[in-house]
Amino acid sequence: MKILVVEDDIKLADFVCTGLQQSGYVVDACDNGIDGLHLFLTETYEAAVLDIMLPGLSGLDIVEKGRQSKILTPVIFLSARASVDDRVSGLKAGADDYLVKPFSMSELLARIQAIIRRTHTTVESSELEYHGVKMDQVRREVSRDGRLIELQPKEFALLQLMLKNPERVLSKTLILESLWDYNFDPQTNVVDVLVYRLRNKIDREYRTKYVHTLRGVGYVFKKVE
Repeated sequence: MKILVVEDDIKLADFVCTGLQQSGYVVDACDNGIDGLHLFLTETYEAAVLDIMLPGLSGLDIVEKGRQSKILTPVIFLSARASVDDRVSGLKAGADDYLVKPFSMSELLARIQAIIRRTHTTVESSELEYHGVKMDQVRREVSRDGRLIELQPKEFALLQLMLKNPERVLSKTLILESLWDYNFDPQTNVVDVLVYRLRNKIDREYRTKYVHTLRGVGYVFKKVE
């Protein structure tokens, strides 16, 4: 899942982005309203976290222009202003939630999960499934044949990518670009290590295997007896 963060306070932006990444989200971040609006209009996000007071354009401007362009990405405003009028103005502009600074990372994560959940109108839209392997993308729960499996954030993100592309070969480059926000050396073994960890948790105790390596080509999530 990808989140947009637009915040001009460097320390706060780093705090938010680090917390989101540690929770398994891919993050696009910028520090001004003009770049923020461009990303909001041109990229696809599960949610956006916007400061209200920004250089160039305000967070209110970003949301208003986005809603005018039929962008439905759920938005949480961050602001030091705590009055009822300020919160009402933010919600009227088209935001889905309003969080007053300072705040805890756990509260921000809970609110992000809540607004994402509200955008999924059916169970089917929030769940992925392939031959008994199920993922609830909102609750961030994974099971195989009804048995819950605990995954670390990057393991969850890799399985999510695979469940969205079952039986499709995924190259190492594609996985790197999807799960990390920047370019790694393509010779790095970070993907191999992550696939190994996921395979241990999904396949180790079963005869039927799902996570497969195609040497020199990539990886595929496919049911093989």
